[in-house]
Amino acid sequence: MRVAATSKRHVIILKRKVQFSEGQYRVIKRFEIFDDIRLKTKYTNAIYVIRRALALYSIQEVALSFNGGKDSTVLLHLLRAGYFLHKAEESSSQDVADGENTLPIRTIYFETPTVFPEINSFTYETAATYNLQMDILRLDFKSGLEALLKANPIRAIFLGVRIGDPTAVGQEQFSPSSPGWPPFMRVNPILDWSYRDVWAFLLVCKVRYCSLYDQGYTSIGSINDTVPNALLCIKNDNNSEQKFRPAYLLADGRLERAGRVKKYSYPVCGQLSSISNGLKIEDLNSNSMLTASIIAVGDEILFGTVEDKLGSVLCRKLHTIGWAASLLAVTRNDIDSVAEEVERQKSTNDMVFIYGGVGPLHSDVTVAGVAKAFGVRMAPDEEFEEYLRHLIGEKCTGDKNEMAQLPEGITELLHHEQLSVPLIKCRNVIILTATNVAELDLQWHCLTDSFKSHGDLVLMAPFVSKCLATTLSDVEVAQPLSKLCLQFPDLYIGGYRGSRKGPLLIRFQGKDPTRIEAASQSLCQNFHPGAFSETE
Repeated sequence: MRVAATSKRHVIILKRKVQFSEGQYRVIKRFEIFDDIRLKTKYTNAIYVIRRALALYSIQEVALSFNGGKDSTVLLHLLRAGYFLHKAEESSSQDVADGENTLPIRTIYFETPTVFPEINSFTYETAATYNLQMDILRLDFKSGLEALLKANPIRAIFLGVRIGDPTAVGQEQFSPSSPGWPPFMRVNPILDWSYRDVWAFLLVCKVRYCSLYDQGYTSIGSINDTVPNALLCIKNDNNSEQKFRPAYLLADGRLERAGRVKKYSYPVCGQLSSISNGLKIEDLNSNSMLTASIIAVGDEILFGTVEDKLGSVLCRKLHTIGWAASLLAVTRNDIDSVAEEVERQKSTNDMVFIYGGVGPLHSDVTVAGVAKAFGVRMAPDEEFEEYLRHLIGEKCTGDKNEMAQLPEGITELLHHEQLSVPLIKCRNVIILTATNVAELDLQWHCLTDSFKSHGDLVLMAPFVSKCLATTLSDVEVAQPLSKLCLQFPDLYIGGYRGSRKGPLLIRFQGKDPTRIEAASQSLCQNFHPGAFSETE
């Protein structure tokens, strides 16, 4: 459930009622003079959620999950402000300022062997500064939580979860714990905050944060899977040690997790494609066959009103980077139809490309269909809305604002300097907005250029092919071709005709030119010289 913002007038009344110390009231005072209305609203909503939780649960029944990261640091200071506002409201005395640096809320810290030393130091220094009642847990998250909740009457835990985090999918500001976990209420005051909001808050309030963020780290996990964000690297010509700009200078908050190291995994289908070129499975990173399916959304294509030219072009583009197109499908402008097709393809292919049905019209249902395929809801995306407003200005009103709603928790915006609006990627599904071949050419260039640094659209060895033409009949060629397919299972060998009376074309396709040449010669040896001629 979403909760409404608390009244600004109420905050002013509270300030008059109680004279807080500088340490307690710093966050509140700074936000009274802050001129970013949008962030001010986010702050006010977060404080309301905190105060609502403190009204529902006693101080002994709540806890703060703190991990030393930027999000939990924001949450800590919001919780300090919210707690003292809550105490001010229920107290009739002027005595609330006593113990200005004490937050009497149990704080949970999961310490692991792979945590950054800087995170550990910052966490313990913060605990000392604000006299936090720390529970240090060294078990895994679930086991540690079960033990803690069994020993203490905790019913609600404040979490620094934001939309876009892997764990945020389906969560609200108040969300019961997932099935199979110990029962408690997850309280998410900053669920709707963006990366930009987090840094604006930390910088405006001038509170201390972990030093790793000043070294180019933008999203911190363990020492095994986290590196500085390459987008913040300072280029220098001499071969000196790399330096990075601070995390708050990252222009696109959607790329905050670009510093998380990606490990190559098997294709999602779990096996090599039939077009495997005799490749060994142990050398997957350079040799495995990656597959993509292509989905066109459009009743007009199915009605025969328009011809789909993008699908065949996209197939050729995939082949140039060594990917195999496993399917080219057309589906109706219907959320369920889109969702069903995406659901089938996303689990059997390494990538899914979908186009058509994107925009403000009633028939533009692609994005909602993708959301349904992943089982997530649509939620407003402020960064995407800014791009839309810059593009179409004040026309972005009313229902057109719905274009800024994207699948919650699984969306990544793919930016490129040549694109006025970023493309949308949801896990392994890329939503293209091209309406013609020229636009597709541009978007494909931007995709391959962007993925050079991100590695999702892995560049494989390109396909090569050879085509032979013959006047022989299908019946004469059929049996030798069948034997050839068994002899060369690593190649695609197919026959087709441009017209019924035209020559039969035999195409050999694979990634090893020597195998293709061997297969074509083997076929020719079954017939008289000159029976086949090479053609394009």
